[in-house]
Amino acid sequence: MNTLRIGLVSISDRASSGVYQDKGLPALKAWLEKALATPYRVETRLIPDDQVMIEQTLCELVDEMGCHLVLTTGGTGPARRDVTPDATLAVADRIMPGFGEQMRQISLQFVPTAILSRQVGVIRKQALIINLPGQPKSIQETLEGLKDAEGKTIVHGIFASVPYCIQLLEGPYVETHRDVVAAFRPKSAMRETIN
Repeated sequence: MNTLRIGLVSISDRASSGVYQDKGLPALKAWLEKALATPYRVETRLIPDDQVMIEQTLCELVDEMGCHLVLTTGGTGPARRDVTPDATLAVADRIMPGFGEQMRQISLQFVPTAILSRQVGVIRKQALIINLPGQPKSIQETLEGLKDAEGKTIVHGIFASVPYCIQLLEGPYVETHRDVVAAFRPKSAMRETIN
């Protein structure tokens, strides 16, 4: 069986040098534990805002570790040290613009400065790489989307599309816990699941 492999990369000069504790990796891990019904393995990296190092890390996770999904957090703004999207685009085979568009759409529900985010989604070989925001609350909102008081979806989170994208890239069949985020795929791409 092809086990889902996920790379998690937190990108921060200060957290990687121990100035403060990294919050990105714990937030990503906790969210995946809550959201994924499919067994998976995680590879984590905590690195500084260095474009060459980010590129090398993304290539290692995809090319050597065989990750199907790589989620980065941090370094997506307009500041000079924010080079995560630049590094991601540099190693990409194809760009998936819908991910960045939807992430900004979600964040715009909260802050007008969401338009300053340069987050991107790309494909490298068999993997989907997505740049997420740096704050744990924003990470969750971006992945899950926004729901009203009754739990009805107002804005879809990006993770609803991730399992089908991985499937189209010939990766494992990924299932989620519907109460967290419902994976969407066409009926023709659905499999019977045994509960």
